Amino acid sequence: MPMDRKIKHLEFIQGVINRLASDSFRMKGWCVVLVAALFVLLAREGRIEFVGVALVPVLFFWGLDGYFLWQERLFRALYDHVRVLKEDEVDFSMDVSALKKDRSRTWLNATLSRTMLFYGALAIAIGLTIAIC
Repeated sequence: MPMDRKIKHLEFIQGVINRLASDSFRMKGWCVVLVAALFVLLAREGRIEFVGVALVPVLFFWGLDGYFLWQERLFRALYDHVRVLKEDEVDFSMDVSALKKDRSRTWLNATLSRTMLFYGALAIAIGLTIAIC
């Protein structure tokens, strides 16, 4: 088959994209679990004044999730690049370093994207809790 190499390479890239998307979903789940556990522990101990500590895991997971989204976007760009290659140009490279030169694909852009509003909302909820208590 003339397209076997390209299809196989695209499958490899898609596998990475799927794993990164799955990791991003797990980051959100772990963040909620950790913040909820901190709230419960602080409330149980009567130490509600330390609720601001819950911002630490939110910021950590926000940055980490932004990294996963950034990597996912780079691999999507690699997928688009490989998609238009001729069969004899397919080299099975998974190197995305050349794609990082595009100023629109940065870790900060990914971290501040619409898909990360979840963390902003969680941080605001923690801030409101601090203000109320």
